[in-house]
Amino acid sequence: MAEPLTLYGDPGSGNCLKVKWVAAHLGIPALWRDVDVPGGGTREPAFLALNPAGRVPLLVFPDGETLSESNAIIFHLAEGSVLVPEAARPRARMLQWMFWEQYSHEPYIAVRRYQLHYLKRSPDDLDPKLAERGAAALQLMDGTLERTAFLVGDALTLADVALVAYTRMAHEGGFDLTPYRAIRSWITRVETGLGIGPYA
Repeated sequence: MAEPLTLYGDPGSGNCLKVKWVAAHLGIPALWRDVDVPGGGTREPAFLALNPAGRVPLLVFPDGETLSESNAIIFHLAEGSVLVPEAARPRARMLQWMFWEQYSHEPYIAVRRYQLHYLKRSPDDLDPKLAERGAAALQLMDGTLERTAFLVGDALTLADVALVAYTRMAHEGGFDLTPYRAIRSWITRVETGLGIGPYA
Protein backbone atom coordinates (compact mmCIF):
# COMPACT_ATOMS: atom_id res chain seq x y z
CA MET A 1 0.00 0.00 0.00
CA ALA A 2 1.26 3.47 -0.92
CA GLU A 3 2.47 5.68 1.88
CA PRO A 4 -0.27 8.22 2.61
CA LEU A 5 -0.12 11.89 1.79
CA THR A 6 -0.59 14.45 4.55
CA LEU A 7 -3.16 17.20 4.12
CA TYR A 8 -3.14 20.25 6.36
CA GLY A 9 -6.36 22.25 6.45
CA ASP A 10 -9.03 24.05 8.41
CA PRO A 11 -12.29 22.03 8.42
CA GLY A 12 -14.30 25.25 8.14
CA SER A 13 -12.57 26.29 4.93
CA GLY A 14 -14.13 25.47 1.59
CA ASN A 15 -10.72 25.58 -0.04
CA CYS A 16 -9.51 22.90 2.36
CA LEU A 17 -12.63 20.77 2.15
CA LYS A 18 -12.44 20.43 -1.63
CA VAL A 19 -8.99 18.86 -1.26
CA LYS A 20 -10.27 16.46 1.38
CA TRP A 21 -13.28 15.55 -0.81
CA VAL A 22 -11.21 14.80 -3.90
CA ALA A 23 -8.78 12.57 -2.00
CA ALA A 24 -11.65 10.67 -0.38
CA HIS A 25 -13.66 10.39 -3.61
CA LEU A 26 -10.70 8.95 -5.50
CA GLY A 27 -9.62 6.66 -2.67
CA ILE A 28 -6.25 8.36 -2.24
CA PRO A 29 -4.71 7.55 1.17
CA ALA A 30 -4.31 10.82 3.06
CA LEU A 31 -3.84 11.84 6.67
CA TRP A 32 -5.74 14.98 7.63
CA ARG A 33 -4.15 17.48 10.01
CA ASP A 34 -6.40 20.21 11.41
CA VAL A 35 -5.04 23.76 11.32
CA ASP A 36 -6.99 26.42 13.21
CA VAL A 37 -6.73 29.39 10.85
CA PRO A 38 -8.77 31.88 12.94
CA GLY A 39 -6.71 30.83 15.96
CA GLY A 40 -3.41 31.59 14.22
CA GLY A 41 -2.45 28.03 13.29
CA THR A 42 -0.97 29.04 9.93
CA ARG A 43 1.37 31.53 11.66
CA GLU A 44 2.98 29.01 13.97
CA PRO A 45 6.67 28.33 13.27
CA ALA A 46 6.13 24.61 12.66
CA PHE A 47 3.57 25.32 9.95
CA LEU A 48 5.54 28.17 8.40
CA ALA A 49 8.47 25.80 8.09
CA LEU A 50 6.27 23.72 5.77
CA ASN A 51 4.63 26.61 3.95
CA PRO A 52 6.29 30.02 4.36
CA ALA A 53 3.24 31.59 2.68
CA GLY A 54 1.24 30.66 5.78
CA ARG A 55 -1.77 29.30 3.91
CA VAL A 56 -3.90 26.18 3.88
CA PRO A 57 -4.62 23.77 2.35
CA LEU A 58 -1.18 22.26 2.12
CA LEU A 59 -0.28 18.85 0.70
CA VAL A 60 2.85 17.12 1.97
CA PHE A 61 4.15 14.20 -0.06
CA PRO A 62 5.80 11.21 1.64
CA ASP A 63 9.22 12.49 0.50
CA GLY A 64 8.62 15.81 2.26
CA GLU A 65 7.92 17.91 -0.84
CA THR A 66 4.91 20.21 -0.50
CA LEU A 67 2.22 21.61 -2.77
CA SER A 68 -0.08 24.52 -1.91
CA GLU A 69 -3.09 26.31 -3.45
CA SER A 70 -6.31 24.33 -3.39
CA ASN A 71 -6.98 24.09 -7.10
CA ALA A 72 -3.41 23.06 -7.87
CA ILE A 73 -3.69 20.32 -5.25
CA ILE A 74 -7.00 18.92 -6.50
CA PHE A 75 -5.74 19.02 -10.09
CA HIS A 76 -2.69 17.00 -9.07
CA LEU A 77 -4.75 14.51 -7.07
CA ALA A 78 -7.31 14.02 -9.86
CA GLU A 79 -4.94 13.87 -12.83
CA GLY A 80 -5.95 10.87 -14.96
CA SER A 81 -9.28 10.38 -13.14
CA VAL A 82 -12.87 10.85 -14.26
CA LEU A 83 -12.88 14.27 -12.59
CA VAL A 84 -10.60 15.65 -15.31
CA PRO A 85 -11.92 15.53 -18.90
CA GLU A 86 -9.66 13.82 -21.42
CA ALA A 87 -10.65 15.98 -24.39
CA ALA A 88 -8.77 19.25 -24.73
CA ARG A 89 -11.72 21.64 -24.93
CA PRO A 90 -13.70 20.33 -21.91
CA ARG A 91 -10.45 20.14 -19.97
CA ALA A 92 -9.73 23.79 -20.77
CA ARG A 93 -13.32 24.70 -19.83
CA MET A 94 -12.82 23.00 -16.48
CA LEU A 95 -9.66 25.03 -15.89
CA GLN A 96 -11.48 28.20 -16.94
CA TRP A 97 -14.01 27.70 -14.16
CA MET A 98 -11.30 26.84 -11.64
CA PHE A 99 -9.37 30.04 -12.42
CA TRP A 100 -12.62 32.03 -12.35
CA GLU A 101 -13.49 30.56 -8.95
CA GLN A 102 -10.34 31.95 -7.36
CA TYR A 103 -10.60 35.33 -9.08
CA SER A 104 -14.32 36.13 -9.32
CA HIS A 105 -16.12 33.92 -6.77
CA GLU A 106 -14.00 33.11 -3.71
CA PRO A 107 -12.80 36.72 -3.12
CA TYR A 108 -16.39 37.85 -2.63
CA ILE A 109 -18.48 34.94 -1.38
CA ALA A 110 -15.85 33.34 0.83
CA VAL A 111 -14.45 36.64 2.10
CA ARG A 112 -17.92 37.97 2.99
CA ARG A 113 -18.67 34.67 4.76
CA TYR A 114 -15.45 34.94 6.77
CA GLN A 115 -16.23 38.52 7.80
CA LEU A 116 -19.80 37.76 8.86
CA HIS A 117 -19.59 34.18 10.12
CA TYR A 118 -16.20 34.16 11.84
CA LEU A 119 -15.40 37.78 12.63
CA LYS A 120 -19.08 38.58 13.41
CA ARG A 121 -18.93 41.90 11.62
CA SER A 122 -22.07 43.80 10.70
CA PRO A 123 -23.08 43.70 7.01
CA ASP A 124 -23.22 47.52 7.15
CA ASP A 125 -19.49 47.62 7.92
CA LEU A 126 -18.47 45.59 4.86
CA ASP A 127 -17.53 46.82 1.41
CA PRO A 128 -20.78 46.66 -0.62
CA LYS A 129 -18.80 45.34 -3.58
CA LEU A 130 -18.48 42.01 -1.78
CA ALA A 131 -22.25 41.51 -1.93
CA GLU A 132 -22.60 42.94 -5.44
CA ARG A 133 -19.85 40.88 -7.02
CA GLY A 134 -20.79 37.76 -5.10
CA ALA A 135 -24.35 38.04 -6.41
CA ALA A 136 -23.02 38.57 -9.94
CA ALA A 137 -20.98 35.38 -9.63
CA LEU A 138 -24.02 33.41 -8.49
CA GLN A 139 -26.10 34.79 -11.35
CA LEU A 140 -23.49 33.73 -13.89
CA MET A 141 -23.34 30.23 -12.43
CA ASP A 142 -27.11 29.90 -12.27
CA GLY A 143 -27.45 30.86 -15.93
CA THR A 144 -24.91 28.23 -16.92
CA LEU A 145 -26.53 25.55 -14.77
CA GLU A 146 -29.93 26.20 -16.28
CA ARG A 147 -28.46 24.75 -19.50
CA THR A 148 -26.23 21.94 -18.24
CA ALA A 149 -26.27 19.53 -15.29
CA PHE A 150 -22.71 20.44 -14.32
CA LEU A 151 -20.44 23.34 -15.13
CA VAL A 152 -18.69 21.45 -17.93
CA GLY A 153 -21.57 19.61 -19.54
CA ASP A 154 -23.16 16.46 -18.17
CA ALA A 155 -20.32 15.09 -16.03
CA LEU A 156 -18.94 16.02 -12.62
CA THR A 157 -15.48 17.61 -12.90
CA LEU A 158 -13.06 19.50 -10.70
CA ALA A 159 -14.82 22.70 -11.77
CA ASP A 160 -17.86 21.61 -9.78
CA VAL A 161 -15.77 20.57 -6.79
CA ALA A 162 -13.94 23.90 -6.77
CA LEU A 163 -17.11 25.96 -6.94
CA VAL A 164 -19.47 23.97 -4.75
CA ALA A 165 -17.25 24.37 -1.69
CA TYR A 166 -18.07 27.99 -0.94
CA THR A 167 -21.31 28.17 -2.92
CA ARG A 168 -23.05 25.78 -0.54
CA MET A 169 -21.85 27.96 2.36
CA ALA A 170 -22.93 31.20 0.69
CA HIS A 171 -25.84 31.79 3.07
CA GLU A 172 -23.31 32.29 5.86
CA GLY A 173 -22.02 35.24 3.86
CA GLY A 174 -25.47 36.73 3.54
CA PHE A 175 -26.20 35.35 0.07
CA ASP A 176 -29.71 33.91 -0.19
CA LEU A 177 -29.66 30.96 -2.61
CA THR A 178 -33.46 30.71 -2.79
CA PRO A 179 -33.71 32.56 -6.13
CA TYR A 180 -31.01 30.38 -7.70
CA ARG A 181 -32.95 27.20 -8.39
CA ALA A 182 -30.40 25.81 -10.84
CA ILE A 183 -27.57 26.30 -8.35
CA ARG A 184 -29.51 24.62 -5.56
CA SER A 185 -30.22 21.55 -7.72
CA TRP A 186 -26.59 21.46 -8.83
CA ILE A 187 -25.32 21.56 -5.24
CA THR A 188 -27.35 18.43 -4.49
CA ARG A 189 -26.01 16.68 -7.61
CA VAL A 190 -22.42 17.51 -6.71
CA GLU A 191 -22.84 16.44 -3.08
CA THR A 192 -24.35 13.16 -4.26
CA GLY A 193 -21.60 12.64 -6.83
CA LEU A 194 -18.86 13.23 -4.26
CA GLY A 195 -20.61 11.21 -1.57
CA ILE A 196 -20.74 14.07 0.92
CA GLY A 197 -23.70 15.14 3.00
CA PRO A 198 -25.52 18.43 2.62
CA TYR A 199 -24.12 21.47 4.38
CA ALA A 200 -26.08 22.30 7.52
